[in-house]
Amino acid sequence: MRVAILISGGGSNMVRLVESMAGDHPARPCLVLANSADAGGLAKAQEMGVPTAHVDHRRFKGGREAFEKELQNVIEEHGSDMICLAGFMRVLTEGFTRLWEGRMLNIHPSLLPKYKGLDTHQRAIDAGDAEAGCTVHEVTARLDDGPILGQARVPILAGDTAETLAARVLEQEHKLYPAVLRRFASGERGRIDWG
Repeated sequence: MRVAILISGGGSNMVRLVESMAGDHPARPCLVLANSADAGGLAKAQEMGVPTAHVDHRRFKGGREAFEKELQNVIEEHGSDMICLAGFMRVLTEGFTRLWEGRMLNIHPSLLPKYKGLDTHQRAIDAGDAEAGCTVHEVTARLDDGPILGQARVPILAGDTAETLAARVLEQEHKLYPAVLRRFASGERGRIDWG
């Protein structure tokens, strides 16, 4: 299975996914695609020998469909079978998500369905939650929605800030996403829960 990984920033989850797709893994990375030429993860992917591309969303002011059409063209050029969103900070339309239904995963830094969207760690702290975590799910047209394939839980400690909590959650993201991808690429859709 050929996997396109979409990023917007430094690509730490992308790196873990690429590292995991070796040996007897049923998938291989075929593309790392960013929505900006200066996304730090592009250089990391190149160093790892993965083809890279970018489609700058700023060229498509107010035209998400045109931006997504260009994304789709690049993804198809690389023969991708599935997509992993790894810190891709663009909301995708129903038209795009429908094309990839059942073949697109995302990782989100909260225990969905809690705290969809941004500022998830601060929102969990402000709510007085005892735990936070991350979720890998299939992507649907609704933001941070879709069948949950895995979650990892992290306790919220006294004195935690959004930054300290985010760092601990990110450690779990780096383990959970590769584990879910391997299962998903093998045809397993059952949910896994850690912590």
